Amino acid sequence: MDDPGAITNMLVWVITIVIFLSVFLPQMFKIMREYERGVVFRLGKFQSTKGPGLIILIPFIDKVERVDLRVLTINVERQEVITKDNVTVHVDAITFFRVVDAERAIIQVERYIAATSMLAQTTLRSVLGQFELDELLAERDKINKQIQDIIDRQTDPWGIKVVSVEVKDVILPETMKRAMARQAESERDRRAKIINAQGEFEAATKLVEAGAMIEKTPTALQLRYLQTMVEISSENATFTYVPFPMEFLESFRPQAKDKKDKE
Repeated sequence: MDDPGAITNMLVWVITIVIFLSVFLPQMFKIMREYERGVVFRLGKFQSTKGPGLIILIPFIDKVERVDLRVLTINVERQEVITKDNVTVHVDAITFFRVVDAERAIIQVERYIAATSMLAQTTLRSVLGQFELDELLAERDKINKQIQDIIDRQTDPWGIKVVSVEVKDVILPETMKRAMARQAESERDRRAKIINAQGEFEAATKLVEAGAMIEKTPTALQLRYLQTMVEISSENATFTYVPFPMEFLESFRPQAKDKKDKE
C-alpha cells in the first residue's frame, strides 16, 4: 500500500503547479490578432510594441495595452449650432478614424477614442458656425473636408488618422422650414411665369413672321383660308358661318383688269 504521506505531498505539488500555471500563464503569454498591437510597459516604462501573434511577457512586471488598428467610428451627438447668418440648427455627424501609431495613441493621450470624440464635437460647432445656412445645405462635401482636415491635424500627435467626417442631418426650426417652403413656391411661380412669357414671345414672333410672309405672298393667305374651310367642314354642324376677307379678292383683280382691257 502506498504511503499516505507521499500521496499527500504529491497532491500538494500538483495543486501548487496548477495554481502556478493558472496564475502565471495568462500573465506570460498573450495572443494579438492581426488587427491588434500590444504596447508593453515594464515597471511602468515603455518597452516595445508587439504583435500580431503570440507575445511573451514577464508576469507581474510587464503590462500590455491592446490597441485596435481597424477603422473606428464615432457618432458625434446632435449639436446646436448658430450659423453665420444667425440661424439656429441642430447637426449631428459621424467620424471615421484609425490608429496608425499604437505607442503614441496610448502614451500621448488618455483614452484616445473619447478624446477624438470630444474634439470632433467642438470642431463641428466651430466650423459650421463659419457658414451661412444656404452653404451648409448646399456645400456638404466642402464642409466635411474642412472638418476632417482640422481634426486630423490635431490628432496627428496622438498617432491617429482621421479617414473622413460626414455631416448626417441638418435639422431646421419649423419657422425656417415654412419660410423655405414659401421661398421655393415663389421660385417655382417665377420660373413658370418666365417660361410662359418666353412661350408667348416666341408665338408672337412666329405670328409676325407668318404675317410678313402672307403680306409678301397673297397666295399663302388663300391657301390658309382654304385649309381653314376644310377644317370647319369636318365639324358636325348644321350651319357654318365663314368669314370672307376682302383681301381674298386681291388676287383676282389683276385677272379682271386684264379681261376688261381685252374687251
